[in-house]
Amino acid sequence: MRLFERLRLWARRIKRDGITLWFACKNPDTPIVATLLGMFVVAYALSPIDLIPDFIPVLGYVDDVLLLPGLIWFAIRLIPDEVLALCRAQAEEWLTKQGRKPRSYWGAALIVFVWLAIAYAGWRLLS
Repeated sequence: MRLFERLRLWARRIKRDGITLWFACKNPDTPIVATLLGMFVVAYALSPIDLIPDFIPVLGYVDDVLLLPGLIWFAIRLIPDEVLALCRAQAEEWLTKQGRKPRSYWGAALIVFVWLAIAYAGWRLLS
């Protein structure tokens, strides 16, 4: 398998597993720790706004390439196998029907809140 094909397959799995976490957060059989981490990851992954904007050289893509896949991988590991299989099937069905990932405006609000908190802390530090 070529490198490009492997990267495309990996990216498709990351996208699917982000949506898998979205369904796992709604499942009552998901442990509370996995649910809380999953809610954070899903809010960030599905947010239309990034914590580190993509126009910042190098750092702008660190969250997309390293942070997000790592958090998704860790959250997926916390979900029981039978719940994970069910949620992955739901995610595959969603992607087949919708063709796109859902949006999280709560995630966008979280990112805006983080940026406002950083700006406020910087202002307090400098004044």
